[in-house]
Amino acid sequence: MKLLPKSLFMALLVSFLLFSCSTDSIENESDAIEINIVPTETKVIEIEVLDLINAHRASLGLNTLEVMDLIKSVAYTHTDYMVGNNVVSHDHFFTRSNYLKSYAGAQKVSENVAYGFSTAEGVVNAWLNSEGHKANLEGDFTNFDLSAEKNDQGRWFFTNIFIKK
Repeated sequence: MKLLPKSLFMALLVSFLLFSCSTDSIENESDAIEINIVPTETKVIEIEVLDLINAHRASLGLNTLEVMDLIKSVAYTHTDYMVGNNVVSHDHFFTRSNYLKSYAGAQKVSENVAYGFSTAEGVVNAWLNSEGHKANLEGDFTNFDLSAEKNDQGRWFFTNIFIKK
């Protein structure tokens, strides 16, 4: 049956487009952007996502992660970029990573991004069902934070950054 392979291909394509993860192991990019740190208000969905991640980590006997305003601000710059360009990406990850290494004392930086999930449970479950994202959620980190912003159509974009100090 040709329908099953086509359906499987479409499901994989949609999964790739809706969320992604990044670590320091990706090649450095040549086009850097400037990071403008701006204070942002914490949204209920952001608190829920962070609480779910820490609950998952605790259930595995892992340390819970501390939030950090600087990480949230850096995550916001990327979420705002994704909303403005209507794209889910890790564009300029190394700029964010290097910034956090310089100003937050990070030794290691990773991030998960997502789009279109309407609940904290939805986005966290999607990340947990993806090997790379799950590795970030369960990784050897000390701090994290998250930015979630809606586009003009009311769909959420997420940037979740993890660091190890």
